[in-house]
Amino acid sequence: MSRIGKKAVTIPSNVQLTLDGQTVTVKGPKGQLSWTVAEEIEIKQDGAELSLSPREDTQRARAMWGLSRTLVGNMVEGVTNGFERKLELVGVGYRAAMKGSALSLQLGFSHDVDIAAPQGVTFAVPKQTEITISGIDKQAVGEMAARIRKIRPPEPYKGKGVRYAGEQVRRKEGKKK
Repeated sequence: MSRIGKKAVTIPSNVQLTLDGQTVTVKGPKGQLSWTVAEEIEIKQDGAELSLSPREDTQRARAMWGLSRTLVGNMVEGVTNGFERKLELVGVGYRAAMKGSALSLQLGFSHDVDIAAPQGVTFAVPKQTEITISGIDKQAVGEMAARIRKIRPPEPYKGKGVRYAGEQVRRKEGKKK
């Protein structure tokens, strides 16, 4: 039994949830998201709660049960509160700036790295060494943060690079004589 799948998704009063077969559409104050649930999962809406259950007892149905519940829960949270990831730039001369809606990064290369914001994701630069990525789709926000971090991941000797806020970088000792 899936511990996560058994929990019902609570739908706030300011969110409108629509079921069309296996497609779940969630509309809230921040926007609208929709996702098609796998055929192995049965969806039932009971007032302000949405419950999911597997149609048969197979390995795939059990796997999709918890996943589907989590994804629908993230959709509801995304349209009400939104999601946010923070990145830090560590290194001499490493800085970020906004160019319109695009993000411009100086990361020690001979050129600036410009990143256009994808649909549904916004960038903010509160300080030159901090980047905030926000949006209603948790997957898109996390993927964009990972792509930016991949440009210059933190290296283990000096700790320079792009890291998630609060990330601990394991440091290595340098060469000895």
